[in-house]
Amino acid sequence: MSLDSEVRPWGEWHVIDVEDGYKIKRIHVNPHSRLSLQTHEHRSEHWVVIAGTATCTVGDDTVVVRTEESIDVPKGAKHRIANEGDVDLVIVEVQMGSYTGEDDIVRYEDDYGRRGTAVS
Repeated sequence: MSLDSEVRPWGEWHVIDVEDGYKIKRIHVNPHSRLSLQTHEHRSEHWVVIAGTATCTVGDDTVVVRTEESIDVPKGAKHRIANEGDVDLVIVEVQMGSYTGEDDIVRYEDDYGRRGTAVS
């Protein structure tokens, strides 16, 4: 089984494991970068900060999550991870749901000009 990996404008992600009903990724977010504000129709997510400090938007709340702390993202909630620090942010993301494909993303805001439902 080949595990996916992609470089994105904000950093990169690597799939650690995937089976029916879940996917586990290691996500690196560059300093002063953030992912798009997005939702997923088919999955929830659980983020564990491994290194650095994450500024996490989940719904209407913004929470600072530090190393060894975690936060849950319910299915359908608008969410975003930001790295406002000067060092790389490393997160382990556990996706759980009926579908964990990269095309289950609806973007609402994006610093890199990506819009709508997308795979990049």
